Amino acid sequence: PLLAHGQRAQPGDNGAVPSEATKRDQKLTRGNWGNQIEFVLTSVGYAVGLGNVWRFPYLCYRNGGGAFMFPYFIMLIFCGIPLFFMELSFGQFASQGCLGVWKISPMFKGVGYGMMVVSTYIGIYYNVVISIAFYYFFSSMTPVLPWAYCNNPWNTPDCAGVLDASNLTNVSRPDALSGNLSHLLNHTLKRTSPSEEYWRLYVLKLSDDIGNFGEVRLPLLGCLGVSWVVVFLCLIRGVKSSGKVVYFTATFPYVVLTILFVRGVTLEGAFTGIMYYLTPQWDKILEAKVWGDAASQIFYSLGCAWGGLITMASYNKFHNNCYRDSVIISITNCATSVYAGFVIFSILGFMAKHLGVDVSRVADHGPGLAFVAYPEALTLLPISPLWSLLFFFMLILLGLGTQFCLLETLVTAIVDEVGNEWILQKKTYVTLAVAVAGFLLGIPLTSQAGIYWLLLMDNYAASFSLVVISCIMCVSIMYIYGHRNYFQDIQMMLGFPPPLFFQICWRFVSPAIIFFILIFTVIQYRPITYNHYQYPGWAVAVGFLMALSSVICIPLYALFQLCRTDGDTLLQRLKNATKPSRDWGPALLEHQTGRYAPTIAPSPEDGFEVQPLHPDKAQIPMVGSNGSNRLQDSRI
Repeated sequence: PLLAHGQRAQPGDNGAVPSEATKRDQKLTRGNWGNQIEFVLTSVGYAVGLGNVWRFPYLCYRNGGGAFMFPYFIMLIFCGIPLFFMELSFGQFASQGCLGVWKISPMFKGVGYGMMVVSTYIGIYYNVVISIAFYYFFSSMTPVLPWAYCNNPWNTPDCAGVLDASNLTNVSRPDALSGNLSHLLNHTLKRTSPSEEYWRLYVLKLSDDIGNFGEVRLPLLGCLGVSWVVVFLCLIRGVKSSGKVVYFTATFPYVVLTILFVRGVTLEGAFTGIMYYLTPQWDKILEAKVWGDAASQIFYSLGCAWGGLITMASYNKFHNNCYRDSVIISITNCATSVYAGFVIFSILGFMAKHLGVDVSRVADHGPGLAFVAYPEALTLLPISPLWSLLFFFMLILLGLGTQFCLLETLVTAIVDEVGNEWILQKKTYVTLAVAVAGFLLGIPLTSQAGIYWLLLMDNYAASFSLVVISCIMCVSIMYIYGHRNYFQDIQMMLGFPPPLFFQICWRFVSPAIIFFILIFTVIQYRPITYNHYQYPGWAVAVGFLMALSSVICIPLYALFQLCRTDGDTLLQRLKNATKPSRDWGPALLEHQTGRYAPTIAPSPEDGFEVQPLHPDKAQIPMVGSNGSNRLQDSRI
């Protein structure tokens, strides 16, 4: 018989096994990337997110500037790229999402559920951040940016804008520029910028406590709706549609970054900012905190243990070189972080020069950098609305690239778990249901207390739980399933075993680094704050419950699996629960060679199992062209 890719099956070829057509159709129905560029761009869009713009530059200057690059790249080589390669190869080999891959060791399927919980949390709050970027994008469509001056209804007497202060004839703020020197100094010391007041008093209408939700901010709610609609429309046909969209969403941020970089380095004071960013403070390299921050940033920014990498790789062709892809994508992600640092600090250096203060006084991280410090810097540029539009458009695209994969992770896990033909055909409705649920769960984050909850989720839902999940995944694959088995699987898939360096990293170095990150996270733990607001104890408890909700899936599912597994003793049950299930292996029969070569059995649709009459002959593949007759004979 002719195989689907046009090659004639040879005697003994797996392609001649009955029911291949059905299997191949299921794979086609599930979907594949149109080409390899789509996968690489999607993975780059997934790994390169908002953290590259607002977290990496901040970590650099907090941890010794250029000296931070050394531990950062060490962690990339020994932890980031190996883990990235492991997750890509894991998903690609089985062609399953973050739940289906755990046929490799069913007892650890709770790891997949943990990944789903983490992706759910991140998907909820990440889209709220994108919606705020949408809001700022729309607000920038004015001749004068609304956060440029202090003459707005929401401004307080403490507001002192850079543009106001530079114009001594400004009549809108006479109290700021009159009176004796002490009055002026007192006012300067408690100065709040117009961009900060716009963010806090107008965009958020921030309440005084995390429990005081106040009203839902309708403009933010509208932008959240727009954001979810965009994400849904881009994923309406799964990876077939999102694979086309990423040609724009993954590449255009680099165009914007380059435009902002060229503009930034031509500004007065830009060199000071860049030198502040790059100048190494070598004494800090000896601090464990610097290494911990470097490891955490690599781990978090690459998206390890979110389930997204496994999901994206599951749509690859079986023999795709995911080793090459993992190196390219990981290095691209880290290079983007470094490049974004140049852009950010060139602008912050210009701002420091303009204000006459040190760069450390104007730099911030998280939402403070993206929605307060940077917008204020943009007001100082000629044609500031244009630069503002470009900057927030870049943030939107960076966020959407990650959000596509978060949503696809959840949808793929649900569809693969149910696994029948009906849900494969109704995948669009599953995507719609997940998007609607995400929108509804995001509504509280658009209230006046929303930013408190957003930061709580960011700090707890996706912090140490990711480290635990990743560590257990490493151990289960390398030591429960067995490193030799996994290396053979990769050799079957890629045509060569993983390089010796990766074998050592997977077995020893990466788990050790992950464990170090976990210990560091616990030792360095500080209760969460937002500016001067201290979170109450009950809110911190809620944060810990969110973190535990993903990790607790692992022991709970392990107990559940032990209870339902056959065995006379606990040891026997443990052994049966951790060994690969019978359908673990490549999805398509043509790829099932070696120990995965199928024995004589009817297709799964028949609903029963056939024991061969001669077990010693069961492994011999049957050769012949009339597949249906052979299948009928075996049933008889």
